[in-house]
Amino acid sequence: MAEIEIRLPKMGESVTEATITNWLKNVGESVALDEPLVEVATDKVDNELPSEAAGILIKQLFQKDEVAQVGDVIAILSTDGTDSATPKENAQPTENKPVVVEKTVNENTPVTSAVPTAVVSSSNRFYSPLVKSIASQEGISQTELDSIVGTGSEGRVTKKDILAHISGRSNQAAVVETPRVIEPTNTAHKPTPIPVIPSGTDEIIEMDRMRKLIADHMVMSKSVSPHVTSFVEADVTNLVHWRNKVKKEFSAREGENITFTPIFIEAVVRAIQDFPMINVSVNGTTIIKKKDINIGMATALPSGNLIVPVIKNADRLNIVGLTKAVNELANNARNNKLKPEDIQGGTYTITNVGTFGNVMGTPIINQPQVAILALGAIRKVPAVIETPEGDFIGIRQKMYLSHSYDHRVVDGALGGQFVRRVADYLEQFDINRKF
Repeated sequence: MAEIEIRLPKMGESVTEATITNWLKNVGESVALDEPLVEVATDKVDNELPSEAAGILIKQLFQKDEVAQVGDVIAILSTDGTDSATPKENAQPTENKPVVVEKTVNENTPVTSAVPTAVVSSSNRFYSPLVKSIASQEGISQTELDSIVGTGSEGRVTKKDILAHISGRSNQAAVVETPRVIEPTNTAHKPTPIPVIPSGTDEIIEMDRMRKLIADHMVMSKSVSPHVTSFVEADVTNLVHWRNKVKKEFSAREGENITFTPIFIEAVVRAIQDFPMINVSVNGTTIIKKKDINIGMATALPSGNLIVPVIKNADRLNIVGLTKAVNELANNARNNKLKPEDIQGGTYTITNVGTFGNVMGTPIINQPQVAILALGAIRKVPAVIETPEGDFIGIRQKMYLSHSYDHRVVDGALGGQFVRRVADYLEQFDINRKF
């Protein structure tokens, strides 16, 4: 019988592992070449992996919520049209794998052997064979295992969760056995969340995996970067008139709908070229000045979560190229078709809070970048218009730009001048320009 091993492919720079979130094919089913076989999740993006060959799926080597390393064999296909796997043969091999858990223990800490205990899944919580095996070998009781916060789908405990718990338990034991004097420092303590006790009428909703990642990333950003936000109001009347004038012709010629986003990105790129120290990252006490201008655009997903696809080398694209890149990335994000590389390498981010009718916002920096721009809603407002014949009140299209930046490396002058320059480019938009 000819068998083909399906391996977890490399899914972008710095991605070394992925969690199996859903098998799209069951054992015994036929799989066509390039047909979606399995859904996986990395710390970057969720993806469907297509099959590298055609055949019948005879083995799934990883269960849902188990973590596979890049290069691991995750499935086996038979190409002779028969399914030779029996239920016993198709059992997850991880159940019989020896599990080696590396632990670092203080040399003065007495080492005791773990007493294997039996743990089981319940109707409320499922544990994979690998997790149960680790728990048994490490002497983790059912109660202790049930207390571990899981980051897998539906709150399931993954291999990474239980190993982190074991590591924390070992470190805690070492500290107890070898007490030391802690000198007072000015380091702020991590705040302890206030426990919330739900009432009988409250609905309890478990965060999904992406929501947990977003939450951790936002807290980390606020703790790493001292945020400052500057605000500028821009008159975008000419820009609005130009888009209204060309959008039908643009759609007919390019087959794309032009939104305001590519126009905003064009202005941001020009301002970055004028103020390149906005396009940097911080590494310890050094500043890394980026050569490429890669613009991330925060995109809301149907689930309510947020993702930031990146337009690479945005300074090399004209308004047509930017429009096509924006539309393609936005559509792929909404349809869960982004690739890991689509959300990597950003050097500056914009977020359009005006989409939700908000006039301004105070966005949180997308680390490791040092600045982010929030675009408010465009509104018709009365404004003073200056003319050689005198001033008068007229109706203008205006919007607020909110620029948050990392005050470690971006001072108020640079942060304020940058957002003012973006507004200048928007206000000076040529209503007669061609696309």
